[in-house]
Amino acid sequence: MAGRARTDVASVLEALNKISKGRMVMDWNEVTSGANPYVVMKTSNIPGKGVIEIPGLIFGDKHKPVSRIGVGMTLTESVIELASAMKLDLIVVHHPVADAASSGGVPFSDYLPLYDLALIEMHEAFHGLHPGLTLLHGHTKLKTDITFGGIPGNVLHKGVALPDVHTVGDILARIERFMGREIDQDMLEAERAIRGESTLQEATLSNPAKLLSGGMTSPVKHILHFFPHTGFSVDHLEKALQMYPETDTIIVSISRVREDHPFVTLAKEIGLNFIVGNPHSVEIMENGLPLAYALELLLPEVEVFLLRERITAVSLKDVGHRQMVEYGREMAETHLVSMPPRAVQTY
Repeated sequence: MAGRARTDVASVLEALNKISKGRMVMDWNEVTSGANPYVVMKTSNIPGKGVIEIPGLIFGDKHKPVSRIGVGMTLTESVIELASAMKLDLIVVHHPVADAASSGGVPFSDYLPLYDLALIEMHEAFHGLHPGLTLLHGHTKLKTDITFGGIPGNVLHKGVALPDVHTVGDILARIERFMGREIDQDMLEAERAIRGESTLQEATLSNPAKLLSGGMTSPVKHILHFFPHTGFSVDHLEKALQMYPETDTIIVSISRVREDHPFVTLAKEIGLNFIVGNPHSVEIMENGLPLAYALELLLPEVEVFLLRERITAVSLKDVGHRQMVEYGREMAETHLVSMPPRAVQTY
């Protein structure tokens, strides 16, 4: 921290407004008046579970001094605790946040002040600002619609393959090379050995890019790239193919589809390549890293950290730390489920 001057939350918000081309909420009246089109409701119509996206300052004082910023994808209690340990002043996250859901089951007002943390979210205000996701997947975007079919956040890119990308195999090799999967694989193998957990899985590795229609040598030129979790439907795909009949390749990324999804069935019926690209678990690199570097360029006096959350899973029978295994079993058997005591083995 030596030699770094301080700025404040308001200055960070101004920087984000510049990065987003004026999309941030700079005045709370924009939320209630409907003046900002990037303030949107997201809901599955489950009572009480919807959230309003507000690209702006969610919690904290605009005049709060800032010297250390964390940039992340999704706010969780783990992110909050890491920010606390690192003595960060401000967290900037891509995805919308909600009381309790994003803060360990408690309101922001009870949790974030403990660590003197301010909080900003972006999401829809950041979509479509840079061509990184398309470049990583081997094409240059020619057109982008971030509200395809009239749905906010339903992003469709129309692209053309990069000069050195000629086949499906070129795209898959490019993704593998850029994302450094071999590093994550080495880390996972080392962790399995250290923990003694042979079934340990890790989110970025469990969903690799793969081909669901076409062949590795199939030519690639005209590409449609979208994200199934945004509400993109088969009807949307059919409409997009009518708009861009030259399409030979479909790429979906961030979210996944399986081999039997109607998207894949349609692609096979009309002879299109269908590639599943990067999963949501690496969006911190695709979108978070450009955002972090943009903040560093605009606010050189501030130290910026990338908050990358790593998610693993292991079969319960393979959990390696014996003391915690015994703890978990004792809590379950003694306090959660009425169980007779385990027989003591005698020899």
